[in-house]
Amino acid sequence: MSSLRMPQAYLKRLGADAGEAALRYEIVEEQAAALGRMGRKAEAALAALKAHEGAGRAEALKAAADAVWCLLVQRDVMGLRDRARIVADYDIPREVMARLGAR
Repeated sequence: MSSLRMPQAYLKRLGADAGEAALRYEIVEEQAAALGRMGRKAEAALAALKAHEGAGRAEALKAAADAVWCLLVQRDVMGLRDRARIVADYDIPREVMARLGAR
């Protein structure tokens, strides 16, 4: 098991002692990893939705809406609230956003 040593510049910016800074660093690191997982999950669900026509589309729409909702919640938790950018970047269809209750 390796030990984690915070960069000194990061410690000064946080104004925290080494233990607290290490904990904050790990929290931010986990948030970033979770955001990446949610992004990949949303991309896969949106791709599956685009591939479905007819049978199975309702289930693909539900899965895509769930994945996008998880991504948006994770971003909100992190203070990233620019939904228009995410909708554009991920090319989220209106039907998915409508299912989430967005206008």
